[in-house]
Amino acid sequence: MDLSTLQSLLGAVAGVRVACIGDLMLDRYVYGEVARISPEAPIPVLARKRETTMLGGAGNVARNVAALGGCAPLTGLVGDDPAAREVLGLIGAERGVESHVVVEGARPTTVKIRFVAGGQQLLRVDSEDATAVQPDGAARLERSARGCGDGARAILLSDYGKGVVTPAVIKACLAMAAETGAALIVDSKARDFAKYGAADIIKPNAAELSRATDLPTDTDAEIEAALTRALTLCECKAILVTRAAKGMSLAARGEPVRHFAGAPREVFDVSGAGDTALAALGLALAAGRPIAEAVQFAILASGVAVEKAGTAVVTPPELVEAELSAHRAPADAKIATPERMVEEVAQWRAAGLRVGFTNGCFDILHRGHVAYLAQARGWCDRLIVGLNSDRSVRALKGDGRPVNDLESRALVLAGLSHVDLVVPFDEDTPLALIEAARPDVLVKGADYTVEGVVGHDIVQAYGGEVKLARLVDGYSTTAAIKRMSEKAR
Repeated sequence: MDLSTLQSLLGAVAGVRVACIGDLMLDRYVYGEVARISPEAPIPVLARKRETTMLGGAGNVARNVAALGGCAPLTGLVGDDPAAREVLGLIGAERGVESHVVVEGARPTTVKIRFVAGGQQLLRVDSEDATAVQPDGAARLERSARGCGDGARAILLSDYGKGVVTPAVIKACLAMAAETGAALIVDSKARDFAKYGAADIIKPNAAELSRATDLPTDTDAEIEAALTRALTLCECKAILVTRAAKGMSLAARGEPVRHFAGAPREVFDVSGAGDTALAALGLALAAGRPIAEAVQFAILASGVAVEKAGTAVVTPPELVEAELSAHRAPADAKIATPERMVEEVAQWRAAGLRVGFTNGCFDILHRGHVAYLAQARGWCDRLIVGLNSDRSVRALKGDGRPVNDLESRALVLAGLSHVDLVVPFDEDTPLALIEAARPDVLVKGADYTVEGVVGHDIVQAYGGEVKLARLVDGYSTTAAIKRMSEKAR
């Protein structure tokens, strides 16, 4: 998707009403650190640090619709319990999400708790009742679904198999779609696609498509065979299968299967990425955009979502930035403003990652620099390098320096695998960057003392560390310039 198409699409989806119906849940994330194995059993001990909660399932679809600029009436079911009150509070705090939630006292609210350390999930614990909803609750759900669909230009049905998407709810959604012309898109975890009748699109992932057809779904050819088989097993008009980094494949009746490529992403967390794809797909179709454009929009949005921690939403500025980044060289994408650095650090921290910071002129990059940066990266999960501007290098080193200009120095640094972000600064010291980044570890060379490192007091005050990296003897920019001068004589 090119930038002009994306910007036009983002304008078109603003204010579009998209109904989000289905299994509603609370996603809870418990973050901590693992430093030892339990003496009681061969399992890690998680030292709990913090906890976050957010809407999951159909709630996450609604959050994403709203975050992308749409209006999201939401229907689901919760119990009469503390988790339900959290869910309802979260819905109330979401601008653009409209609650049509049904409360059934005899049924617990579905809760998923994920335990995370170092950016990796250690365990997920689910609390749920997946049996069919009681008749009274089912009747209220059906009425709520009809109210939710009033004025909607697309209906997104999230079936996680928790008992909410009953035959009556499906029938109501099909009737609303037929009456209003709204697109009905189903995100299904079910093995039987036939129960959704003549839905416009069913959106399984590759594993779910394989389970529904008893066919493999690894290669393009296998996907095509499975999609062809799936269409014979149900009445839907099209099936869109999501394939993670491989993109998506679409099979519509009477048309050849179309494959849409994905873009390489650094995956932090796949939780909720399917919800993001569903929201983007539904919004684009509700805005009257062609299916191919809607699929590309969904791929872009879900790709941004997996780069975030937790059940995340994506916003129009993030999609624009992702589209711009796709056309930059990898090194270019690592060069950031202080404002973007703050955003990146927030995402890294949300993923439980340890952030490091160092700084310097890095004029003529040499073996000593590479060893120093490798050592610094070993003390953290993500390393930021503050890079002196040409003016500040001259102020520090004198006339004739730097040998290489700021852009050249930044690109060379960004090309190193040990460096995650390069942030130029024009001040004489990186103090402002350190205050903004609040690194967990601040690194300088062993030719400094801890007390001589700019920002050491700030970092230590909030519990961070200051590390001194050993230097490789005989390597420095000054020495390199001296050798070149002597050879030129």
